Amino acid sequence: MMIRPKMGFVVFGVHKDGLEDPMGVKFINDELIEQGKSAIKAKGVDLVENDIVVAYKKEAKAALAKLKHDDSIDGVILYSGTWVWASEIVAAVRDFERCGKGVIIWTAPGSQGWRLVGTLALGASFKEIGMKYRSVYGLDDETVEKVACFSRACALRNKLNLSTVGAFGGRGMGLTCGVADPSQWMKKFGVDIDSRDSMAILKAADEATLEEIEEVKETLIKPYFEELPPDDVCTERSIRLYLGLKKVIEEEDFDMYVIQSFPGVADMYAASCFAQSMMLQRGIPTATLCDYNNVMTVFLLSNLSNDPVYYGDFQCIDKEKKEVKVIGDGACAPSLSGPMKAKFAHHGLPTEGEAGGLSVEAVLKPGKVVMARVGRDNGEFEVILHRGTVYTPDPEELERQRKISGMWFWPHAFIKMDVDYDLGVQIWNGEYITLAYGDTEIYDTIKEFCYLMDIRLIEM
Repeated sequence: MMIRPKMGFVVFGVHKDGLEDPMGVKFINDELIEQGKSAIKAKGVDLVENDIVVAYKKEAKAALAKLKHDDSIDGVILYSGTWVWASEIVAAVRDFERCGKGVIIWTAPGSQGWRLVGTLALGASFKEIGMKYRSVYGLDDETVEKVACFSRACALRNKLNLSTVGAFGGRGMGLTCGVADPSQWMKKFGVDIDSRDSMAILKAADEATLEEIEEVKETLIKPYFEELPPDDVCTERSIRLYLGLKKVIEEEDFDMYVIQSFPGVADMYAASCFAQSMMLQRGIPTATLCDYNNVMTVFLLSNLSNDPVYYGDFQCIDKEKKEVKVIGDGACAPSLSGPMKAKFAHHGLPTEGEAGGLSVEAVLKPGKVVMARVGRDNGEFEVILHRGTVYTPDPEELERQRKISGMWFWPHAFIKMDVDYDLGVQIWNGEYITLAYGDTEIYDTIKEFCYLMDIRLIEM
């Protein structure tokens, strides 16, 4: 679900309190300020407005201190009403920004009021002290969207801070590109990595009641799937594994989690595909194979899309057609299937979940998507980001494409991507593509998040 930022809104300017210019016009244009506030609220940003126009140190300290000590505030929009003495404001803003909240300067275009002069003087002062900030100019929709994207990025950063990743098991399938350094995660994101033995899940799974199993069938299977799965041990264990995971995650208050899947639980109890699918359906960030880079990607995208996030193997590229095929290894939020409802298939390969289990059979619905992958290059975080369009091949080609992989019963996404694929193969930092349905509102927010976090961004 799209995150809803909460930003302070502080108008600044020396020529305030009704002061008029030599033409008899008030320096501060209240009508333009109201237009700006209405426009950004319409983008899903909540505002906490300051009572007065800030001009002097005492006013700046009071306004910014109030916002600083409100944990629900993600950042501040400094709206330039007119010229300002930057020295009266910069210290209070610096103190606010150092607590981990974002700062953006915004004003409407026009010569009246000398608004741009105030914007530039304050922004240049921030540069002098090495403070991170954004500055935008305009009331058009594109500019307002920039303010909204920056605000969402602030909210993402703050939501990550003090959160916990739960880890069940160790590295899955030797996935070296998914490992994490807990100290680095704490230093960079303020995120704790906490592990639990997978036996905790199995214990909770065995304790699940028949009534709970039936509730899953009624609330999470019937609404999204073409038909109920077979009434057998494989189905029961798959549902129990989901219930066990759900119980432990709620008890431990994990904000996201990774699971080894195989080797491990999937070899001795049930594959985690159904459980992962249901967690993604509910908007809970998760990743198979204990891929920490992927769960971070899922976390970011799941907070920016109204649809569940999908991740699958970057399985095949058609360079001439500029198309890729992304196949998930049995896990997919069923609501993403379209136009037909998702079906059930059984998962179980000698090397990937010998115990078997339910997997989701689906072809992803058409639509614009944003794709990303958090990773590391020589120990430093980076994010690869690009756009694409999911499409559905015609029935004959769809059947051929699904069977040619040998895993026709796993989730498939067919995506048109106009990118440099040779570059992509060189720089891509994992086997997964993780995607979210949406466009600029997601893409530009991820860009702003990377800017705030000092993470290298690679746009394909």
